[in-house]
Amino acid sequence: MKNHNRVIVVGGGIAGLAIAARCAAQGKQVTLLEAAPQFGGKVGEWRIDGFRFDLGPSLFTLPQLLDELFHDCGFNPQDFYQYRKLEVVTRYFWEDGSQMDAWSDHQKLEKELLRFSPDSLTSVKEHLKEAQAVYQLTEPLFLRRSLHKWSTWFNWQAFRGMLKAGSLRSFTSMNEVNAARFKDPRLAQLFNRYATYNGSDPYRAPATLNLIAHLEHDEGAYYPVGGIRMIAEALISLCQRLGVTMKANAPVSQILTSGNRVTGVSVGEQVLEADEVVCNADIRTAYEKLLPQLPKPASLIKQEPSSSALIFYWGVKGHFPELDLHNLFFSDAYQEEFQALQEGRLFLDPSVYVYVSQRLNPTDAPEGCENWFVMVNAPFLRPGQDWERMKEQTRLNILAKLEHRLGQRIRDKIVVEQVLDPAGIEQLTASWRGALYGSSSNSPWSAFLRQANFHPKVKGLFFCGGSVHPGGGIPLCLLSASITSKLMH
Repeated sequence: MKNHNRVIVVGGGIAGLAIAARCAAQGKQVTLLEAAPQFGGKVGEWRIDGFRFDLGPSLFTLPQLLDELFHDCGFNPQDFYQYRKLEVVTRYFWEDGSQMDAWSDHQKLEKELLRFSPDSLTSVKEHLKEAQAVYQLTEPLFLRRSLHKWSTWFNWQAFRGMLKAGSLRSFTSMNEVNAARFKDPRLAQLFNRYATYNGSDPYRAPATLNLIAHLEHDEGAYYPVGGIRMIAEALISLCQRLGVTMKANAPVSQILTSGNRVTGVSVGEQVLEADEVVCNADIRTAYEKLLPQLPKPASLIKQEPSSSALIFYWGVKGHFPELDLHNLFFSDAYQEEFQALQEGRLFLDPSVYVYVSQRLNPTDAPEGCENWFVMVNAPFLRPGQDWERMKEQTRLNILAKLEHRLGQRIRDKIVVEQVLDPAGIEQLTASWRGALYGSSSNSPWSAFLRQANFHPKVKGLFFCGGSVHPGGGIPLCLLSASITSKLMH
């Protein structure tokens, strides 16, 4: 390996920042190109009239992966960011008037379960124990290594994993397992929701994804001081300290190849040469726009896009003590909600997620106000959808649901409003059809065999980010960068 390989990273999202830092720490000459005015991808923020909103991700798990990145690059994480563990991960609301706090402290959670659903304590313990076992089995093999290299499969960890493959329940849906385990349908619904963490449908996604519950309830959920945006700011600072050349407002028009090698990229009429190129753009968008000279993988074309989101950013006048940092108001017809998404529709009674970062970061809203990030799951973009009508109707449905549950009129208290729909997500982040996580995980194959972190025929061309292996969300994007850097090194 050359001492100063020229590396170009296309896309400055979380994985792009992480891979740029890792390559620079290895002594490579790194240029990071981002089409948008700021780095961070979906981990952006919006400020207006004294309100601050995290634009995308609102939950932070597995902070040790972020710490690991900084340590690997030779820095102390605490010099760049701070975070705190949440006491209550999520506050849940049901239409029958019931409510439950998911405490991170197991003793408090057990007390809450005894109050909420006395017959369910044993089944919840069993569920979390099984989720932990699945995570411990899959983490070193499926999350830490490329699944597209033969060396991954010819070792003791892989052999052990194959011996216990039945415990992964890859060919049983999440809902089948959860509905059979919990007598209380509200708890089955609660644990089904974890499929949405990677844009999937719990009635089709494999039960293996139940391991996500372990991350929240056993590993814990955290909040970065200053907001989720601080993760991106910390990574930007890390790249700057490592000497990465960072260029925003620099949209790459094509990744260039010659024969079976990558040669660089074009930015407008300028050609930048490179020995290696890492594409952090959405993989489908990359093949459609940045790699028109290469055939699209057949598996990529067949994969179903993940769900998207419809988000209302509301600056609300008043204080609502009923709300915590993370809140979820469940639909009364959960399966019908996912059926609607599958058909490209927004359900009339959607589950509504409300994130109020002002709870832990008081400066995110003016005195006497709160900043509400209000989100419902939405279908990816398809021909024939009338999004203006869908947004207007869904806004009214959300307001009716929240006003009924919180017992007061909210619509008159909204003083700031911004809306982000799947078309806006596609425009802001180049996510194919507005899909938040690339492909869904609605089958065992799509869950475990996402697109590889390298091109099988073009030397020097690599891929990282939420649309390739191992998946979407901040922790998996960090792991994607780690896997890719090892392949390059």
